[in-house]
Amino acid sequence: MTSTAPAIETLQTDILIIGAGGAGLMAALHAAQADPDLHITIAVKGLLGKCGCTRMVQGGYNVAVNPGDSIERHFMDSIVGGKWLPDQDLAWWLVTGAVERIRELENEIGCFFDRNPDGTLHQKAFAGQSFDRTAHKGDLTGIEIVSRLIEQIWARNVHRLEEHRALAIVPDREGKACAGMLLTDMRTGAFKLVRAKAVLMAAGGGPTMYKYHTPSGDKACDGMAMALAAGLSLRDMEMVQFHPTGLLAGEDTRMTGTVLEEGLRGAGGHLLNKDGHRFMLDRNPAGERATRDIVSREIYREMQGGKTTPHGGVYIEMKHLGPEKVAKQFKGMVERCADCGFDLAGGRVEVVPTAHYMMGGVVFGVDTTTAMPGLFCAGEDSGGVHGANRLGGNGVANSTVFGGIAGDEMAAFVAGEAAWREPDIEVARAAAAASLRPFALDKGDLNGLRKRLLDMMWDEAGIVRTKESLGRALAALDGFETELHAIGIPDTSAAFNLTWHDWLNLESQITVSKVIAHAALARENSRGAHFRDDFPDEGDLEATYFTKVRLAEGATAAGGFEVTTEPVKFTIVKPGESLIEGGVGAPPAAAE
Repeated sequence: MTSTAPAIETLQTDILIIGAGGAGLMAALHAAQADPDLHITIAVKGLLGKCGCTRMVQGGYNVAVNPGDSIERHFMDSIVGGKWLPDQDLAWWLVTGAVERIRELENEIGCFFDRNPDGTLHQKAFAGQSFDRTAHKGDLTGIEIVSRLIEQIWARNVHRLEEHRALAIVPDREGKACAGMLLTDMRTGAFKLVRAKAVLMAAGGGPTMYKYHTPSGDKACDGMAMALAAGLSLRDMEMVQFHPTGLLAGEDTRMTGTVLEEGLRGAGGHLLNKDGHRFMLDRNPAGERATRDIVSREIYREMQGGKTTPHGGVYIEMKHLGPEKVAKQFKGMVERCADCGFDLAGGRVEVVPTAHYMMGGVVFGVDTTTAMPGLFCAGEDSGGVHGANRLGGNGVANSTVFGGIAGDEMAAFVAGEAAWREPDIEVARAAAAASLRPFALDKGDLNGLRKRLLDMMWDEAGIVRTKESLGRALAALDGFETELHAIGIPDTSAAFNLTWHDWLNLESQITVSKVIAHAALARENSRGAHFRDDFPDEGDLEATYFTKVRLAEGATAAGGFEVTTEPVKFTIVKPGESLIEGGVGAPPAAAE
């Protein structure tokens, strides 16, 4: 690698979409429908339709379409489950938009969801909800949604930049608006500046900085890291969701950490410690159907107490429901467990809480706009929809609802833009040069550093936190960052250099880990996914606030964070009030 400034090819498009999950694909489809003459480009790390977290969704899609349910009940479940932290306007758009979007997915896009004998939509039980409202396609819902969306995209003139990694948001020359994105072609290592009138950040989150995690290895919270570097604020970043039942199959397989879906517990699955004791009945009236944060924390307590299975977790047991019924209803889960030597239908399977979803993300509005004109955000990159806890089934609804809104809004935005903004080429050049730094350094132990990051975040900034543990986390992260910037890459070619991309992933992971720790340190109470052992009380609900983190003026991603808090605006309902009669936010008490 030479020390000369890297060459950057310039491309141009009307709308650039970063990411090809539910949010990105739905945005592209809506933008193309709004104006078929738009030049729309999707850039994605992998292959279109074959990557992203939406494809991995097993459980389903929350939507209030049953006559016994209501959007008000779905809203209240989401607010109570989110511990009163959600932006209520965003949450309202989620629950109302889900009704429209599920009909669009079925009637226009061609998705087939499971049906009842009378032809109505089958909706199963998910934890933390007062009504069974999770529509699904067996236990492989995400594949159905992405497969049908991708068919619609291929039928339209949507341009693709596959195996292209986004490196930086490029502002205009005044530094006020988004002018495009800097990408690298992973196949060649070449840099490309894609000028765009509108950019959607829908790269997905992916808390892969924890020892146990569900997202694929290419996920590294890149979108959040790029937004932070561009001067945008991230909110609710202390709220990292751990799914209670990640498969635990040993350290030598990537199957460890992958999700065993929430429908297992919703259907009546039991969690047992090493002694076969069903401990959740001792901890919460809803038992295994309590919200994800509660169940994950109680499993973690069992682990701390040493009441663990051979691999260090707990068991999930389904056989009391009938092996044949389980094998039919959860075919995908049964096969996954069988691949790892477990019998889900007739035996016990080892599970562990696994980092699953970032409730926090970029501050954005109901129209998906951000503080930077021309930059939009949707999906897991965005923050504020879920507050302190995302209900299972609200994730893919979030992506498709706000992805569709983004497509509509970007099409309207571009219609009012006469020309492309002039990019600040120096920002692009600096980002390209920074990404090439490891080629000039001596080889180091990149995988060892990554493993230490994952272990440290699990131990110090995971399910249970304290001021002392978070202080240790921040000190360790500073050291990891220094160490990373001294680690080089042995191969001098950037073409299909996966080690280079591992290096870039680790840089994003360390940056976002710092934001998580800073936000967690600022929240001196316990809400939802964030639990402080030194501040176990949830605090005054009427004084609920959310955290915001941004780079301090003149700082870089290497440090200098500014952490503030802002009161949550109760625009629709206040603590102590409800839009419905009866209980919300939790299922009936668990059966013995």
